[in-house]
Amino acid sequence: MSAFTELQKTRRSIYAIGKNVTLSQDQLSALIKSAVREAPSSFNSQSSRAVILFGAEHEKLWNIVLDTLRKIVPADAFAATETKVNNCFKAGFGTVLYFEDQDVVAGLQQQFAAYAENFPIWSEQASGIAQYAVWLALAEAGLGATLQHYNPIIDEEVAKTWDIPASWKLRAQMPFGSIEAPAGEKTYIDDEQRFKIFA
Repeated sequence: MSAFTELQKTRRSIYAIGKNVTLSQDQLSALIKSAVREAPSSFNSQSSRAVILFGAEHEKLWNIVLDTLRKIVPADAFAATETKVNNCFKAGFGTVLYFEDQDVVAGLQQQFAAYAENFPIWSEQASGIAQYAVWLALAEAGLGATLQHYNPIIDEEVAKTWDIPASWKLRAQMPFGSIEAPAGEKTYIDDEQRFKIFA
């Protein structure tokens, strides 16, 4: 089996993450930036954007999530929500915020009108590829991560807190850190339900 296939199997949703990371913030930033930079995008649009948070800034994000959820989650259910956010996300070493630049999308729609309706779709695909590339890179470095989607409820506060350009649309959040407990067993549906091969 190829090294890439093994890496794909290594990459899992790891919820038990911690701060026991040997790579420096500079090394991690370089790794994440490289993964996003090399990820493909339609028309080489390079529409994906990333904000990398460490330390107090990382914790600030998850405090924003908790403050936002506190307003909408029923009081009797909030304790479980708070525990999950604190133990599975805030406990990590850092977070990557993924955005797509809507100015890039709009520019392509104007430049290539025949494909206008497809560019928002292709932008989402580019974001997914960038997220997967970073996730694989983190897994190769021995780190665990998950992909979270607290957008759009945190969008306004995130934009204000980190001075995010108005054209950047938040698509996902990826907390990461040391692997403190492995992921559970992964199951797969039958290939017959997923694939058709013709030759």
